[in-house]
Amino acid sequence: MRLSNIISDKTILLDLKAQGKKEVIREMVNYLKKNKLISRQEEVIDRLEQREVLGTTAMGEGLAIPHCKVKWINNPIVLVGISRQGVPFEAPDGCPVNIFFLLITSLEDPSLNLQILAMIAQLIKKSPELKEKLLRAKSPAEVREIIKRQEEKQIG
Repeated sequence: MRLSNIISDKTILLDLKAQGKKEVIREMVNYLKKNKLISRQEEVIDRLEQREVLGTTAMGEGLAIPHCKVKWINNPIVLVGISRQGVPFEAPDGCPVNIFFLLITSLEDPSLNLQILAMIAQLIKKSPELKEKLLRAKSPAEVREIIKRQEEKQIG
C-alpha cells in the first residue's frame, strides 16, 4: 500500500484559510463532507479534537498528522491540507504548521491506522524537501505526483 494510492484530488486541499487549530480541523473535515467522502462531520471533528487533547499531532518543521478512527468508515482517508501562511498547532518546535496529513480510518482495523501513520511519518522523515515542494504545488495532481515520486525514491 502507498499513500499516493489513497490520496485523490478530492482529498487535497491546496489553500487552507483557517488561522487556528480548531478552525483548520473543521475546514478540512467540512471539505471531506462537501466532497461526499464522509457523512458525520461533527463526529469526526469531535474525535480529531479529542485526539489533540491527548497531545498535539504536530511533528515540528511545519508538519502535522491529525488522525482519528470512526466505526462507520470503510476505506481509509488521507487528506493533504496545505496552509501557505501556517497555522499555530502547538508544535514541539513552536513553528506554525503548513502541511497537514489528516487521517481517518476504521475503528475495526487499528493496525491499518498505525500502518498509514507510519507510512506518513517515514515519508516526512526521509524527504526533507517534501514540505517545500508541497508548498509550491499548484494543483492536486502536482501534490499527488510529488508524494508518488518521494515514495518511489524511498522504495528504490
